[in-house]
Amino acid sequence: MTELRLRAPTHLVSPRAIAYWTVRAVLCWLVIGAVEIVVWLGRQHPSGLHLTLLMITVLLAAAHVVVMPQWRYRVHRWEVGDTAVYTQAGWFTQERRIAPVARIQTVDTHRGPLEQLFGLSNVTVTTASAAGPLKIHGLERGVAELLVEDLTVRTQAAGGDGT
Repeated sequence: MTELRLRAPTHLVSPRAIAYWTVRAVLCWLVIGAVEIVVWLGRQHPSGLHLTLLMITVLLAAAHVVVMPQWRYRVHRWEVGDTAVYTQAGWFTQERRIAPVARIQTVDTHRGPLEQLFGLSNVTVTTASAAGPLKIHGLERGVAELLVEDLTVRTQAAGGDGT
């Protein structure tokens, strides 16, 4: 009897996702930094504590902006096999999910304005699972469209009602 092993899915997301995640992180940290600066400048007698907090924020932001996109790129993976869809995602907490093609109910794409700027799309595969949908973030738009088309064909061929 052959032993089956859970392995990482084979496909990485688009390399453009690194730039997208970087820009998104920078924008978030700029908002946080702006709030801290406004609070600091709004005080009648700014203390050294405020400046220390701002410096800590800058250091955390720099570490996050440099490390997170590269780390996510190495972790986020996906694969479609003959019978299942495999995903791996996460940052600190990493998750692998497998959904049988016969259980797929819907396949959707979505992309926000910033993702459109980078030519990226996300694919959501909804199943009857209580764990929720499988999400593949950071795909090139063309790859996402082909993936949705492929999964739609596979789902129809599998028959059943996806439950």
